Amino acid sequence: MNKTWLLFLIPLFLFSSCFKEDERIKPYDRGNVITDTIGMTQTYKYQVYYSLDDSTVVSQNNKGIFDLVFDNASDKAGVYPNTANFAKVARTGQHDLSAVSSIAGLSFGFDASSGNTDSLAFGNWFVVENTDTLWSNEVFVVDLGYDDVGNVLGYRKVVIDSLVGGRYHFRYALLNNTQTWTGTAAKTGSSNYIYFSFSTHEQVFPEPPREDYDLLFTQYTTLLYTNEGEPYPYIVTGVLLNRFQTQCYLDTSLVFQEINSESVRDQIFTPRPDIIGYDWKEVKGDVNTGNVYYEVKFGNSYFIKDQKGFYYKLRFAGFYNRSGEKGFPVIEFQKL
Repeated sequence: MNKTWLLFLIPLFLFSSCFKEDERIKPYDRGNVITDTIGMTQTYKYQVYYSLDDSTVVSQNNKGIFDLVFDNASDKAGVYPNTANFAKVARTGQHDLSAVSSIAGLSFGFDASSGNTDSLAFGNWFVVENTDTLWSNEVFVVDLGYDDVGNVLGYRKVVIDSLVGGRYHFRYALLNNTQTWTGTAAKTGSSNYIYFSFSTHEQVFPEPPREDYDLLFTQYTTLLYTNEGEPYPYIVTGVLLNRFQTQCYLDTSLVFQEINSESVRDQIFTPRPDIIGYDWKEVKGDVNTGNVYYEVKFGNSYFIKDQKGFYYKLRFAGFYNRSGEKGFPVIEFQKL
């Protein structure tokens, strides 16, 4: 398994909801089971946004084209590191950008792939007292992580100055203070997040409109545990839900071919982004020597409710293309 540590935090709220007992799914032609292959490539270079309704890739992008992620909703103001490059963030306690020139003594934090917002890496970069918003102007150091082939991307120090009129304003610099830039990222209202690149010094647009996709195939970081129960961050390759009105339920007891519209009744669905995650496959072989291969768990069936209220059953049927290259998840799904 690739042991390059990367982080993806797509910060979403963790909760679950039950469907009403009398909810019924209207009968109509569901069509046949659709099989599709998602080309992330052997280095998992691409993030791929997929629509179940259209059974198509809506868009894809190199996972390294952005460094900062911002909430796009009008009532949210979260700031996050790149979810796919294993970026991590340290608070410095300093408020002068030029005063920070080293990572010595800093403690870097990660966001939870579950969407739990209790311990975000950037945390609360502002405070609200009564009706007044106070900008902390604290200096954060961002470890940008690694690219898809393991190259170190370095560090940037950042001050988020304000969010005014739907625009995030911030400053960032190299640790050695040889270059400093100012940046802005404007809310668009169409996607879940907006994105900014330190490399191009501009806002970028990898994510399609939130209404256009259901699943994001990507690398992201999650917490795994040692045999002693100690948590540690680890890079995984998997699937994250669109946070916009998309929910899922995992079933391991039903035969996929026999799942029908009645199977979703009385199930507890959740919008937790990593509910599909990475655990639909497992590593076989010797991880110490790297002589491993991936085997799909055919018994994992996922019930997905999309933002339009349609239900799907989905499972994974492979992780390799016809040339035997890993990084090509094969999905089978059908509208219920």
